[in-house]
Order: sequence, then C-alpha cells, then structure tokens
Amino acid sequence: MSVAGHKETLSFQTEVSQLLHLMIHALYSNKEIFLRELVSNAADACDKLRFEALADDALLEGQGELEIQVEFDKAARTVTIRDNGIGMSREEVIENIGTIAKSGTKEFFSRLTGDQAKDAHLIGQFGVGFYSAFIVAERVELTTRRAGMGPEHGVRWVSEGTGEYSIETVEAPHRGTEIVLHLKADEDEFLDGYRLRHIITRYSDHIPLPIHMRAFDDKGEPGDEWETVNKANALWARSRNEIKDEEYREFYKHVAHDFEDPLAWTHNRVEGRQEYTTLLYIPKRAPFDLWDRDRRHGIKLYVRRVFIMDDAEQLMPAYLRFVRGVVDSSDLPLNVSREILQNNRLIDGMRAGSVKKVLGLLEELAKDKPEDYQAFWSAFGQVMKEGPAEDYANRAQVAGLLRFASTHTGEATQNVSLADYIGRMKEGQKAIYYITADSHAAAAHSPHLEVFRKHGVEVLLLSDRVDEWLMSHLTEFDGKPFKSVSKGALDLGELESEADKQAAESAEKEAGDVVARLKAALGEKVEDVRVSHRLTDSPACIVLNEHDMALYMQQLLRQAGQKLPSTKPVLEINPGHALIQKLKDVDEAQLGEWAEILFNQALLAEGAQLEDPAGFVRRLNSLILSRL
Repeated sequence: MSVAGHKETLSFQTEVSQLLHLMIHALYSNKEIFLRELVSNAADACDKLRFEALADDALLEGQGELEIQVEFDKAARTVTIRDNGIGMSREEVIENIGTIAKSGTKEFFSRLTGDQAKDAHLIGQFGVGFYSAFIVAERVELTTRRAGMGPEHGVRWVSEGTGEYSIETVEAPHRGTEIVLHLKADEDEFLDGYRLRHIITRYSDHIPLPIHMRAFDDKGEPGDEWETVNKANALWARSRNEIKDEEYREFYKHVAHDFEDPLAWTHNRVEGRQEYTTLLYIPKRAPFDLWDRDRRHGIKLYVRRVFIMDDAEQLMPAYLRFVRGVVDSSDLPLNVSREILQNNRLIDGMRAGSVKKVLGLLEELAKDKPEDYQAFWSAFGQVMKEGPAEDYANRAQVAGLLRFASTHTGEATQNVSLADYIGRMKEGQKAIYYITADSHAAAAHSPHLEVFRKHGVEVLLLSDRVDEWLMSHLTEFDGKPFKSVSKGALDLGELESEADKQAAESAEKEAGDVVARLKAALGEKVEDVRVSHRLTDSPACIVLNEHDMALYMQQLLRQAGQKLPSTKPVLEINPGHALIQKLKDVDEAQLGEWAEILFNQALLAEGAQLEDPAGFVRRLNSLILSRL
C-alpha cells in the first residue's frame, strides 16, 4: 500500500475482485442494468437523507429538494450519475465499495457454475449494485461527501476494476455522490440521450424522486436546461388499474435489489380507522442470507409517501422475512423512530393486515398456480415452518400452507398439504401420523413405518432440521391431532382388526421371557423393553417418550455445546422375527452380546451416534465368525 498525503491505493477484498470479473463476463447480454442499479442506489441515498433530516434538518444544508441527475459527454465518452442524497464518509466508501458486506458470500461463490447464463441469475440474486458500473466502464470515478460534514471532507474513489482502487480526500462543495463512468471503446450506445432516457423510463419510472436530464436543444443536442424524465411519483400510491404488470416487476427490482422478476405480488389500500397502502412481493429465489434472522431487507416504511426507514422488522414477522415491498401509512408521525414502532397500536394493525395479505396471496398461489407455489416452497419452505411457533394468531392458516413429503407419494419432494393428507385418511383414523429423521432416506426406510404400510396408512416424512421444532408447536390441524410414529405407545384403534389385536396379545405373552432377559441384559441403557406393535419385518426399534426430542436432534444440540436432560429410550422387539425367536435358546453370555447388537442397530436406524462404535463392530464380527 502506498500513501501520499490523503491519497492511498488499496486492494479489493478477494470476493469483490471475483465478483467484478464474473459480472463483466456473465452479464454482457444485459448491460443496461448498470443505469438501473446506479439510479436505484442514488434514490436510496436520497431516501436516507430525508429520514435522517427529520431529526436534524441541518443535514439538508439549505437544499431541501432531492433529485438525481444523469448526463453524458460524447467527447469525453463519459456517463455521469449524480445525487444530492446522504453521501458517504471515507470510512463508508471503503466499507461499502471495497468490501462485500453481505453474509452468504462464500456460499454464493461456491454455487457459481461457470455457465454464463446460470451465473448471471446468481449474480443478480446476490445483488449487482454499484459494481455493475464495470460492465460498461473501463474506469469509474466516484466523488462523495456525507451530509453534515464540511467541504474539506470530500472523498474521491477511482478504480479500473482490476484489483485495486485509489481513495483520496478532496474538496467537495456539495453533499451527495457523483459517479463518472469512462466507457469502454464498444459502449457508444450509452452516449445517446434517447437511449439513456429509454432505460430510465423502462427501469426507473416509478422512483418517487425526479430524475433529471438535460433537455435537447434545436439541434437535438443536450442543452443547458434540465427536465424530469420519469413520472417521479410513488407507484404504490397509484390505482392498481393504472399500473402495468411490467411496472410492478420493475419496481420490485428496485425495492428488492433483485435481478429477477418476482413470483407474485399484492397491492392494497386500507381505509377506515387506519389508512395505509401496502405493495408486497414474493421473490422467486431465496437470498443468500435467508438464514441470518438478524438481517432484514424486506419492508420499507413510508409515511405519507415520505421514506422513513429500511428493514422495518416490526411490519413483518421473522418467518416472512423473505417478503419485499413498501408500507405507506397516513396516520404515523413523520418523526417516527424504531423505539416508537415498538408496541405501537397502529404498527400492530398494519403488521396484522400485511401478514394476512401475504398469507392470502400464498393461498391463491397454491390454489391457482401449484407449480409456482412448489417453486416458492422449495425456496422458502423451511422458513415458513417457523410460522406456527411464531404466529399463534395465524397458526391454522400457516399450517395449511405447509408442504411435506409422505409415504403416499414415495418422493422426497415436499408437495403434500395437510388438507391433502386428511382427505386421504383411512376410515377410523383419528390422527395425522408423521416421523422426523435426519434425512428423507432415514425417514422413508424407518422400521417404525412397517405397520402403517401393512394397513395402508399414510405417514408424513419430515427431514428438515426445523421439523422437530415445528412439531413441538404444531399439535393439531382441522381437529386432527398429530402423532409421531416413533414416540410413545402406539394405539391404532379402529385401524386394527380384532384378529390383529388378539394376535398381538398372544405374541406379547409368548415373548415375555425374552423381553425380561433382554431388559436385564441392557440394564440402565433403556427405560424398558417391550413387544412392538409397530414392526412387521425388522427385529427391533427404538421408541422415545411422547415429549422427548429425536435422537439425531439431541446429538446435534450436544455437539453445539447445549446441555440436555438425559433420556432413556425404550427398545421394542418384534417377537415374530426369526432373530428374536432364536434368542429363546441362547445362553446368558450370548444373549448379552445379541442384546447390545439389537440395541445399537436400532439406535443407528434412528440416526443416533453410538457411544462405542468399535465395540459394536467387534461384537458383530465375532457373531458373524461364529456362524461361518
């Protein structure tokens, strides 16, 4: 690093260099998005100034009209985007431009394929932003000054996008940011006023700030006068009948900083005791930081069309953190703060209404466009499963939107709704049966399913990490209780015939001696040994108490350092299995070895980790050799 006065040359963060290279080569077919991205950033900067100026109007520096300017210079081969928004300090320039301050960066790069078309979607999903300038520019110069700081605190940032950038302190009489793009040799199309206006009209017409360009003179060249080239009104404040679908899509890309079209949206105006407007979108793909519950990018709050704040988490619960859009209130004060939003009756009302609109939109999507809903579920299903625990008021509605794999389809795809399941329930079936496991294969092949397959009873197969937590809060649906097939005593009630019940009673009496001997052999490792009503093919299985956590989940939490109360499982045996039959004739020494093997096999089938895997292998090998 070389330093000369207030000027220094720095290297980009490694991820930035990678992103610049990929964008320049992968987004070549949609170059014009650079103007959309830079104008969108300029609009955000103006919104942020307007919000901060509510508390300190000195930040406006006597210039209250916020605007964006776009101009070009054919002779110099430059395009300039300028705003009088919040601006940046030197530290903010380094933080915001020299690094990628997003979680999920590593995952983003690991998912790049080398296919330019596919990578373009991923890059857009990650967020193009400022770096899109290098798609068309061989050099970018950014000059900025943060509002409230003196002219001597201006900052100039210059880079050719090749791995380094220079940053220096300069005089900057005006607050805000100016970006000058020195175009590449083959980018002359952007040195045309009509072309730039077309791009602004297409992508940025909805921005509620004036975007100014120089008016054409008699010769068709840019003159001295400036004119507004966008509608400059809030799209959400217009009537739905006046807005084209394409305008809705482009506004989504602005508000969500997304590259793709949204999956669906809902636009509503509420009048009565409260007046507010919502425009809410469902994205197509999950962002890379979806699992960072502390990061919110979703809802922008406006008051009477004046931007108040980004990421208004009070307006949408965490399980709907993927929703993007705006909420504009006519009732809140302009000086509203995050503290005021806490436990605010008006905010609570808007939140409840917004959640209802989103859930209703998803119900419509599931009903009318099942393929689109399946795409939504693939992207956001695990987040939706947080809903029943977080949103008691809408628990039933959220539960109706959940999707699961099941033994009915035999597929890993989660496409079975609870309503579908109830519609296929057997006569006399009183519960919704499910099993949780560490993987779909472990759930689908669990020995606990054997008796259900015998009677043709559908079982939901739950294999997401969140499922165990979900089922601790989701106790019933449409009057039908949930019942884990791997926990507690199993009573199939009317699903079993009298002959089945009598055969089970007879087997239980006949196996009494083996049960007692196995229980004595296993001692404190088990709570009990009993005859199973679950098994038809396997010799044994592990059963937990009704409210115990699944063994694989206990193991995960202990590995994460959490202390859990010790639990003892029940070993259930199948007295009709040939292996159990043979145990009647073995001596106590051999029975002890067989008991350990049966117990460990059953634990492995549940996804649990053995305390002594080497001992298990030794016993197994010994018994195999004795039979050879």
